[in-house]
Amino acid sequence: MRSTSEILCAAQAVKSKAALLSTEEKNRALLSMADELEASEKEILEANALDVEASRGIIPDVMIDRLSLNAARIAGMAKGLRDVASLPDPVGRIISSVKRPNGLLIERVAVPFGVVAAIYESRPNVTSDVAALTLKSGNVAVLRCGKEAARSARAVCDALRRGIKKAGLPEDLVAVIEDTDRASSLELMKAVGLVDLLIPRGGAGLIRACVEQALVPCIETGTGICHVYVDEAADIDKALAIVENAKTSRPSVCNAEEVLLIHEKIAPTFLPAIYDRLTKKRSERGLVPVEFRLDEKAAKILGSKPAEGPIFDTEFLDYVLAVGIVSDVGEAIAHIAKHSTHHSESIVTENGETAERFLREVDSAAVYHNVSTRFTDGGEFGLGCELGISTQKMHARGPMGLEELNTYKYLIRGNGQVR
Repeated sequence: MRSTSEILCAAQAVKSKAALLSTEEKNRALLSMADELEASEKEILEANALDVEASRGIIPDVMIDRLSLNAARIAGMAKGLRDVASLPDPVGRIISSVKRPNGLLIERVAVPFGVVAAIYESRPNVTSDVAALTLKSGNVAVLRCGKEAARSARAVCDALRRGIKKAGLPEDLVAVIEDTDRASSLELMKAVGLVDLLIPRGGAGLIRACVEQALVPCIETGTGICHVYVDEAADIDKALAIVENAKTSRPSVCNAEEVLLIHEKIAPTFLPAIYDRLTKKRSERGLVPVEFRLDEKAAKILGSKPAEGPIFDTEFLDYVLAVGIVSDVGEAIAHIAKHSTHHSESIVTENGETAERFLREVDSAAVYHNVSTRFTDGGEFGLGCELGISTQKMHARGPMGLEELNTYKYLIRGNGQVR
């Protein structure tokens, strides 16, 4: 087993090679990686089965879903690699160009960061997503997966490295750190001169640790306390479908709805309807019912007790939904400003003016009108896949794809000018 330091040094050794790869070389490697991933399905699923079995009873069932792989998910990972291969190469893109009065031609050109390290938790598919995006953007990937998915990540990475080698490129363009002790994460956070960009992808604790302790540049990916506001002018059938999808299609991911806000004028009819749909109706279909945590007004409508604790400040990542009643769109916007993690918010309304106010005033990375928050995803945004969802405002915001994995430099051409 190579040490973290050895892996980082190997990554630095191929950084210049990665930055100068042609588009053809990168695409050939990505397609080879996709083929090898599919060819290694048996080994990957065997490794994943060991991870899942070891995690049962230790992590919640809803998190087991994030950890689990199957043939369809591996096919999806391979598709992500091929999708990234089909995208334009961001390296060398001229971002801006200006000809100065003194004759200087000044161009701002996209270039790779270098070695991009990613620390992530129990989602083995992140391994191939990060590898695809870093390679196409001219970077080198150093991956550090959580212990729950360690076997799966190694199996996936081994397949990707075989694909890279078959394409005639250095295997160390992608590497996974096998040491899952906390020390390896800290080493990445403090690897000044060896890591050019660090991206944490996981829960609030991981992200906070990276932001607070990293000595290398770090992009903060966000926890997702995502809101859906159902306005008085909402189409009820549309609202019911959106709320159900945002909460239940995959509650363990960061773009799942955690808070439902309802206009007080329709709450007496809409709240019982959505409650019945997400509890009784789901149980009748053999599905996990949603637990509602209600504020005082919502509890009064349903004739139950209001929930205790910080219900509006919790990323449940489970079949749990906080519900609040508001007087108008202004109160909904204020509520979101106070409690949101600035990830994804949606308004359901047929009033165009109200919708535009919500879109304009809500300060989050992705703001929707009549759409489920579950669309905040690199693949759904046409990015092929994603490195994570950034909730910060500098450089990258929202789903991070190829462009966000490039920085830039200025190229200045002249003819003997002096100052």
